[in-house]
Amino acid sequence: MLRAVQKRCASTAPLIRPIQRVLVANRGEIAIRVQNTARKMGIETVAVFSDADRNSLFVKKADKAFHIGPPLAAESYLNMDKIINTAIRSGAQAIHPGYGFLSENAGFADRCAQAGLVFIGPPAQAIRDMGAKNVSKQIMEDAKVPVVKGFHGEDQSDANLKKKSQEIGYPVMLKAVYGGGGKGMRIAWNEAEFDEKLASARNEAKKSFGNDEMLVEKFVEKPRHVEVQVFGDHHGNYVHLWERDCSVQRRHQKIIEEAPAPNMAHETRLKLGESAVRAAAAVGYVGAGTVEFIMDPRGEFFFMEMNTRLQVEHPVSETITGTDLVEWQLRVAQGEKLPLKQSEIPLNGHAFECRVYAEDTRKGAFMPTAGRLNYVDFPEDARIDTGVVSGDEVSIHYDPMIAKVVVWGKDRNVAAAKLESALARTRISGLPTNIDFVRRVLAHPEFAAGNVYTDFIPDHHEELFAESETPAEIYVESAIAHALSTLKKSDAGVFQNLSFFRINVAPKYVFKIGKIISNFRTYSKCVISDGKDVTVRFDSENRLTVSYDGNSYETLLNDIEAIGDNEFKFTLEANGRRWSTVVKDLPETLMVNGVGQNEYATPAVYEAFDSLAGGAASHSAVAPMPGIIEKILVKPGDQVTTGQALIVMTAMKMEYIIRAPEDSTIEYIKCQAGKNVPKNAVLVQFA
Repeated sequence: MLRAVQKRCASTAPLIRPIQRVLVANRGEIAIRVQNTARKMGIETVAVFSDADRNSLFVKKADKAFHIGPPLAAESYLNMDKIINTAIRSGAQAIHPGYGFLSENAGFADRCAQAGLVFIGPPAQAIRDMGAKNVSKQIMEDAKVPVVKGFHGEDQSDANLKKKSQEIGYPVMLKAVYGGGGKGMRIAWNEAEFDEKLASARNEAKKSFGNDEMLVEKFVEKPRHVEVQVFGDHHGNYVHLWERDCSVQRRHQKIIEEAPAPNMAHETRLKLGESAVRAAAAVGYVGAGTVEFIMDPRGEFFFMEMNTRLQVEHPVSETITGTDLVEWQLRVAQGEKLPLKQSEIPLNGHAFECRVYAEDTRKGAFMPTAGRLNYVDFPEDARIDTGVVSGDEVSIHYDPMIAKVVVWGKDRNVAAAKLESALARTRISGLPTNIDFVRRVLAHPEFAAGNVYTDFIPDHHEELFAESETPAEIYVESAIAHALSTLKKSDAGVFQNLSFFRINVAPKYVFKIGKIISNFRTYSKCVISDGKDVTVRFDSENRLTVSYDGNSYETLLNDIEAIGDNEFKFTLEANGRRWSTVVKDLPETLMVNGVGQNEYATPAVYEAFDSLAGGAASHSAVAPMPGIIEKILVKPGDQVTTGQALIVMTAMKMEYIIRAPEDSTIEYIKCQAGKNVPKNAVLVQFA
């Protein structure tokens, strides 16, 4: 079977030639990442952009940039003809596909070679072999790489997949044969839910990859996701750059990655690396790739898949080895040998990467959001891979990742502390992010102990999403920030030695502190409904009293200083604690970074909250974001129960099921399958 597949998929030989100019067939942070290294090597870069990305940072940073179509990826970043023609037109000798889009498209690799362009990636045949999970499993078995028990045969009927699942034994993992990035994957815990999970996985696979073939694997409970960075050249040399642990995930997508993997015996680490190198050699791999394994609680590991491209999390491998993997890619693509032998690749310290997403994490929703980033600021002592600046948009058409925050430490504890510090000093206004949630993960004792696995988030859901009482210091610093902002804009002049004081009069200000969030139903900007009236009274030049809920806190205020446009900082001492706070004064909000990391609404925004929330009554089901209606599962007159699936929609590369908020009767449907709907659109009206 394997030889037949290889014969059917004969590929054009990869092209090797010097590169003076490279077109990056991608967008955002990975485009900038490639541009930075290419520029360092004296290679010019060409960007391609859709209408949605016309003013993006990666376009501005490129030496040349060309428009290739509308926002829809199929008409721009996935359009092979446009990209290849643009590369030829621009005078580029090579195309770097980044990750996602066309990076693992064997047909695109062939087309590049046929056009005389270097494809900076592996041979097309390797992409085909590893992209088809059924073929890759067989290759790994032949190469003596451990594989998990499963079915990856040709009979793709629902009945046969169900039969094989029964033989393998539940729970089983249903995975798209041509899948990746967590799409087209579902866990069927028992036979009763098999049909629904298979249908959902097939639908998502069809939309994402144009193919709904599935394989079935025994689901390893409490598994770790451990992957090995491998590299090969055109001269038959292969190395690994140690492993990464990517177990902390939501929706089968990674949030925190680290290298090396925690709590792993060195002997296991060496076996992992050796197995990954055998896997790369088995397919004649060239360039950067990742061999992914699942590891059970006993430390046994099994091949899962191979990603035939650079991974999002490659910076942690670069950090512990002191390498530049994009530079390796560019050198290997020009026919050079690997820069280092296996014995020369160090393993130094520990690195973490956090993916910062525009998403609402409350109650475990992890719902991606889109819109304007009013203000973005990252710490200077961390590596930041990002494609955005203040004022940019997170588009509904692409992945909602804002940035990757990468840190290094001499050991895991030091690195984790540095990541926490970096995230605490990351300021993003305009959209909700997952930063606070990641900080909760970092603070969890099991994470601190290195006891990570792919179900870490659901298993610790109660602790990670527990609502905690707001510390008094949060109200103190936010109220004083509001007071100073108000005074700064007035004639009093808080930055002129607090000259607003009057004899025998203690100026007093009352603020209703409302923290910015996204409304869970409408995903509109609003503020928390339990905002408190907080009073700030200036007793002397540096002594204040902050009061709320009948409690008063005597506070010392010092070191007020303007540090930039509409930005100032100060030092506080209250409740037995001393700390510094930085405030960014934005047109409608106030960003406060000190004890907390919060954005606060102006009173006008706060007063609008009730009417906003009132529009989200449970008598309708609304679209949580812009998207496309895939399926309508109910009709007018149907009786539905709480949690029942009503509508299937796709948005931002993912499939979402809109469910009934309560037992009710469908009065009418206000959407059509195949049609676009805007955010907050009513999809189903209940009687």
